[in-house]
Amino acid sequence: MDKRKFIKTISLGTLAVPLYTSAFSDAITEIANIPPKELASTDDFWEKVRQDYKLKPDYINLESGYYNIIPTPTLNKMIEHAQMVNYEGSYYMRTVQWDNKKRMADKLAKLVGCQDKNVIITRNTTESLDMVIKGMNWQAGDEAVFAEQDYGAMKMMFKQVSERYRVINKIVSVPNHPKSDEEIVELYANAITPKTKLLMVCHMINITGQILPIKKICQMAHEKGVQVMVDGAHCVGHFEFSIEELECDYYGSSLHKWLAVPLGTGLLYVKDEHIDTLWPIFAEHEREPGDISRLNHTGTIPVYHDLSIENAIDYYNILGGTRKEERLRYLQEYWTSKIRNNPNIVINTPADSHRACGIANVGIKGMKPAELAKRLMQEYKIFTVAIDYANVQGCRITPNVFTLTSELDVFVNALEEMAA
Repeated sequence: MDKRKFIKTISLGTLAVPLYTSAFSDAITEIANIPPKELASTDDFWEKVRQDYKLKPDYINLESGYYNIIPTPTLNKMIEHAQMVNYEGSYYMRTVQWDNKKRMADKLAKLVGCQDKNVIITRNTTESLDMVIKGMNWQAGDEAVFAEQDYGAMKMMFKQVSERYRVINKIVSVPNHPKSDEEIVELYANAITPKTKLLMVCHMINITGQILPIKKICQMAHEKGVQVMVDGAHCVGHFEFSIEELECDYYGSSLHKWLAVPLGTGLLYVKDEHIDTLWPIFAEHEREPGDISRLNHTGTIPVYHDLSIENAIDYYNILGGTRKEERLRYLQEYWTSKIRNNPNIVINTPADSHRACGIANVGIKGMKPAELAKRLMQEYKIFTVAIDYANVQGCRITPNVFTLTSELDVFVNALEEMAA
């Protein structure tokens, strides 16, 4: 083996060592036989998980939705990757950079339930979905359908496409408390015409936490000849699902949210038949037909963040996807169940367990969301984010695996005091 191949093998091999050290790793065998739903309410175990996080004592953090704080084991691995890349310098970037990125994408594909040939690593959901919106071959008079509750960055890209190509945008409004899946499906179906080219839908609406019936929406749209792009910014690492089972055409997510990968990491899934039809954000060399890497030219980026994807997945797998999902749902229902019947408090998230997980939105009648967020921070040392648009007036509440029920008790008490 020549020197270059030897060093390349070492660089790839050292990254393949899984991350198994954590504050709760010793407890995993003890709780292995406890059903995840039962373990969700066992604070003793989750206090051990909390030990893997360095948290500011100044406030209770109930805003994990923008960015998930990275657990210390993953953070330490990222630092090691940064040191390694800095040590090897241009040699690393010119030899194994793309091999490692492909390996991270392959592992990510297994996590989200699709084939590796359909996934690339991006920097965030905005980049992923804007690439699709901007990259389609739009013609004047084509129509796009999306909801006013969708994320602002994608709505702005649809506006730009409308102004540039004279595309018609048709905007629906998703009810906070739907009566059934069929109500949601019909809402989107009624907006589709023979000119509709693309339908964008949130897997989980970021401002309320509502989970939409994506597979049913995709099947309906495909029957009408319409492609479906799914915004899954808050879903990977939050609750378990398979992209292929959703039957969508495109799927984008941010890994720095619930999978707790360092900032600047995301994914884009593209169905086989669309890979060669999209225009990439940055032009790429000629590729073989069906090679999704043609969409993945991003220029020079902090590659050690990408390398940390593997470590974040290892951590997630040790904790257990079902365990994490059940804990996040338990925390949300723990606090929302205590105040749903308060006449002065408004919950903007469905009560049905299958329609939400860790995220919920709450408001107080007669109080502006900005005022609620301000008072929660100033008077009770609770950090949240105010939402005041698209039929949603309240604060988005996003606990994490490090959140304790005792902290949520403080939050519930604050709401009740202000509502009174």
